[in-house]
Amino acid sequence: MARTASDFRDRVILHVDMDAFFVNVELLRRPELRGRQVVVAGSGPRSVVLSASYEARELGVGSAMPVSRARGLAPHAVYIEPSHGGYRDYSQRIMEVLRSVTDLVEQVSVDEAFLDVTGSLRRLGGPVAIARGIRREIYEATGLVASIGVAGNKFIAKMASTGSKPDGLWLVPDDRILDFLDPLPVRRLWGVGEKTAANLDDAGLRTSGDVRGAGLDYLRRRLGQAAGTHLHQIVRGIDERPVVVERTEKSMGAEHTFTYDTDDLQEIRAVLLQLSHDVARRLRRSGRRARGVAIKVRDRDFRTHSRSRALDQGITTGREVYEGAVRLLTEMGPLPSRVRLVGVRVERLDEGDAGRQLSLWDGDGSAGLHAAPEWDEAESAMDVIRERFGPRGLQPARLVRGGVKPRYGPDGGSGACEDPYPVSDENEA
Repeated sequence: MARTASDFRDRVILHVDMDAFFVNVELLRRPELRGRQVVVAGSGPRSVVLSASYEARELGVGSAMPVSRARGLAPHAVYIEPSHGGYRDYSQRIMEVLRSVTDLVEQVSVDEAFLDVTGSLRRLGGPVAIARGIRREIYEATGLVASIGVAGNKFIAKMASTGSKPDGLWLVPDDRILDFLDPLPVRRLWGVGEKTAANLDDAGLRTSGDVRGAGLDYLRRRLGQAAGTHLHQIVRGIDERPVVVERTEKSMGAEHTFTYDTDDLQEIRAVLLQLSHDVARRLRRSGRRARGVAIKVRDRDFRTHSRSRALDQGITTGREVYEGAVRLLTEMGPLPSRVRLVGVRVERLDEGDAGRQLSLWDGDGSAGLHAAPEWDEAESAMDVIRERFGPRGLQPARLVRGGVKPRYGPDGGSGACEDPYPVSDENEA
């Protein structure tokens, strides 16, 4: 039976998710690998899997898995280094197709987006016709395959697209939401992590239907006020969030994992310097200033140590970010073991024309680092040179001999983070 807008009371939301995006982009260049186990990942000893073909996934290989483990599971797979520029190009083509359907497109990652097509139904036809048209146009424009979930809200649309993979389309009308959700294992629910799933499993709540029968008060006692309320809503298919066309970033960050654990303070500071300049460039490109600096240090035992400091004025330069990062590192004191990873983040972002004072740090009796206008101008000039001559065109002297390739980290729940290649929560399928 053909589905129409009458299957939905208020809104019609599509979740478009590309199938094994990074792998399939690589297969466009190497079609002879189709049907084989293919893994896209860096070659370093601490690299993680960016994406895996379905043939590799059948052996247990998944996104974010350490490459060393992936090689143990799939020793005969073809491992391909990521080619980031190509991913960006294909992502732009995909988003152009989506924006030709509606202006209400919320890009979640490089290969994933929500669309509110409520206003497009009269012009383009029913929800299924629109979804089929999108799949066809994406394939014609890129040679890539998309799976799409169609529902009355973002949560159900996301769950439907995941369930339709690979190369599928799944519509969940409003009157079938509970039929769709109730049999699903709790671990399949979007936003439910391993700890929450284990907690619910201990209570005998193993499916969405089990949780729906538990009651709000019980879930709040078991999981806490916020988590219990959230779960009570989603197992009923309730999600009032709108499609947000532009997400306002609350922070920007970058991380680096060392090839080998280190306690060399000079090496750690050199990495902090480069990360600070990387983050500051992105900050200037966004036209905003930061009123907070934070660092993260993960030791060899995978314990994470973090410090942050709010600022009284906005900053934009790598020099200022680095000064803040080093002070925070000093405040941490000696770490109990060698360092595996460090990260730098700027927070509390505001518009670039917001006022600023002269000192970076107040209240410690020191003069602090002066935010002179010429530093803004100098680093902006560096941006221009790097755009023309590449990332090694101009950089701090201390980094001339080496340099790191930063990994842009997730926002950690505090808000959107500008990630050049954000990976969907894979489900990346």
